[in-house]
Amino acid sequence: MGKKLKIASWNINSVRARSALVERLIVEQRPDILCLQETKVLDSIFPAELFTRHGYVHHQLNGQRMHHGVAILSRLPLQDAGKHDWQDNGEARHVGARLECGIRLENVYVPAGGDIPDRAQNPKFGQKLDFIGRMTRWSEDLKEPTIIVGDFNVAPLECDVWSHKALINVVSHTPVEVEALNRLQQAHDWVDIGRKFVPAPERCFTWWSYRSPDWTKNDRGRRLDHMWASPELSGHLVGHEVLEPCRAWERPSDHVPLICEIEV
Repeated sequence: MGKKLKIASWNINSVRARSALVERLIVEQRPDILCLQETKVLDSIFPAELFTRHGYVHHQLNGQRMHHGVAILSRLPLQDAGKHDWQDNGEARHVGARLECGIRLENVYVPAGGDIPDRAQNPKFGQKLDFIGRMTRWSEDLKEPTIIVGDFNVAPLECDVWSHKALINVVSHTPVEVEALNRLQQAHDWVDIGRKFVPAPERCFTWWSYRSPDWTKNDRGRRLDHMWASPELSGHLVGHEVLEPCRAWERPSDHVPLICEIEV
């Protein structure tokens, strides 16, 4: 132990449309590894040169035309890459790899789930719950130290949303989704890195809707993006940051980056 590993995670909402923002992030923050969600680009036309130019020469991609898509860009070697089809329909929503230090890194983009929180009326909601269920069964069998990051599309705690009362029946904060995410967390005793460093009930949001004319004024945020670690890694976690100012960058994503640091 002793070397610090810096991992960033960001739902970028199109890596090509926001390549300048990604470049600004890596120049300013210099993470060792960057995990992106919602890249919205086929692997064959992913802007790999941008990352290689800045020293991120190791790439693991799982892309899709115009939708979804995840990527791991790293200064450090990536081994034993893999992709789980937790959506069970071929959508590009996960990619993972093992780091030389022995930690497994998983990058996931959980489905949003549509607008109606009812499986019968809204198949997308059922697909979201099933996705989390498959992640849960995977977690139950997990044997190696792992960090999983990404857009989970669930704000589990009452203090993870601007108004628990207003959003209790809104997809991303409904009791059935929260219960599903709690089962996932319990399946591996995952450590919620964000809440380890920003304990509840402190305010901690990672997403603000584009529909809000001034996101800073009403601050109607939700904590949809997460970083979790295997319990054996908990004592090695040394930092976590939500880069909220990125939401004010020009033509921003509606999500902001998360960064965690761990001694390896």
